Amino acid sequence: MATIGFIGVGNMGGPMARNLLKAGYRLQVFDLSVEAVRHVTDAGGKKAASAVDAIAGADVVISMLPAGRHVRDVYLSDDGVLAKAAPNTLLIDCSTIDIDSARAVHQAAEAKGFDFLDAPVSGGVGGAEAATLAFMCGGSDKAFARAKPVLDNMGKRIVHAGGAGAGQAAKICNNMLLAVSMIGTCEAFVLGEKLGLDPQKLFDIMSAASGQCWSLTTYCPVPGPVPAAPSNRDYTGGFATALMLKDLKLAQGAAQGAGAATPLGAEAAQLYALLAAKGHAGLDFSGIIKMLRGEL
Repeated sequence: MATIGFIGVGNMGGPMARNLLKAGYRLQVFDLSVEAVRHVTDAGGKKAASAVDAIAGADVVISMLPAGRHVRDVYLSDDGVLAKAAPNTLLIDCSTIDIDSARAVHQAAEAKGFDFLDAPVSGGVGGAEAATLAFMCGGSDKAFARAKPVLDNMGKRIVHAGGAGAGQAAKICNNMLLAVSMIGTCEAFVLGEKLGLDPQKLFDIMSAASGQCWSLTTYCPVPGPVPAAPSNRDYTGGFATALMLKDLKLAQGAAQGAGAATPLGAEAAQLYALLAAKGHAGLDFSGIIKMLRGEL
């Protein structure tokens, strides 16, 4: 089985890496967090002293990093992946970053003869742990064909969105829609409560009516109707407000660059920025219902 160098094994990368170990891959892992690395080495991965060490002898490199500047540094620096990886190594970046950074790494990788894929994910920590993530992939047909057998071990829906940067574009469009729909769902429940409706009955009605959406039926922001939703854990776990705000800022930056009108996306960004500014950046993004109720 192939050797994978995995750079960034935190909340998302960690369970993704462990699923690759379960599938029989050999893993060399690096992260600045000692604890994050330990969770993977305890499952059978090999600790690497640096990112360069992680990719030594690897057939595939996978990265899951916080922002575009980190991806640029890991891939484009003088001692980065593109400078040190063996020829024909497959490169997959699963970070959610700005489209310009993704395309810059694509261009540099292509110039050096590497197959590179931007492949951000959707599904949260739960999806990473259950290997049910959705991967939105940008890159060549060849890169996608090489990457898909690897990605199949971490997700259940692997989509080739298009060329360089298309994965990032699809991800920010999806998450902008998710934020808007979650806020709308929360507003509907808050209004229902003010009008004396029972939340469970309102859920039963809306989930079978034209208002049905993922934010309602899979990730319901009120406790009870969907037991697995973070609303039943006081909005802990899941997808943090800080991460949603990051994606909304990326979407707004892309919208401005492309000249696209996204008024609801802009409003969603402002509302999540307000929630984070109130000290609740770690709250699951469905917890915005508490702010709409006036509880925060």
